[in-house]
Amino acid sequence: MNKTVRKTTLADLDEVMRIYAYARGEMKRAGNGEQWGEVHPPRGLIEEDIRTGRSYVLAGDEIDAVFYFAVEDDPTYGVIDGAWLEAEGAYGVVHRIARAAHAKGAGAACLAWCFAQCGNVRIDTHRANAAMLALLARQGYTQCGIIRLGLFDEAALDERVAFQKI
Repeated sequence: MNKTVRKTTLADLDEVMRIYAYARGEMKRAGNGEQWGEVHPPRGLIEEDIRTGRSYVLAGDEIDAVFYFAVEDDPTYGVIDGAWLEAEGAYGVVHRIARAAHAKGAGAACLAWCFAQCGNVRIDTHRANAAMLALLARQGYTQCGIIRLGLFDEAALDERVAFQKI
């Protein structure tokens, strides 16, 4: 069956949360247990993503992948140790991308869809996320620098490697 990207619905929520649980397990097995820990992303955050129309799935007969996408000014990307390829203008933001166990290659399809929406996409990941780092390199993303999550809560500062494709 042909796979398409569509907005996530609340009816998809249980399957989406299973995909995130699988992704957390894979991260942990690959030595990246810190990025999402035991519970990230929490169900309430994904429900909010769905309600605001920013959660998407790649699906055919079943859901292959889930991700957050919006063309928006993300405050997390306001300060970077480095430089964006294109610092001005609208850009798409990808967060919380994860694939189901059966769906190898789904991440590339999701990123291609995001790029097709606006031609300027920013994304970040943990420096220990070897799978995502490799995917971003294969998809032509350029490493631009380091951003810090939790800029408004000094105790929660957490570095991420930031990428952009234009």
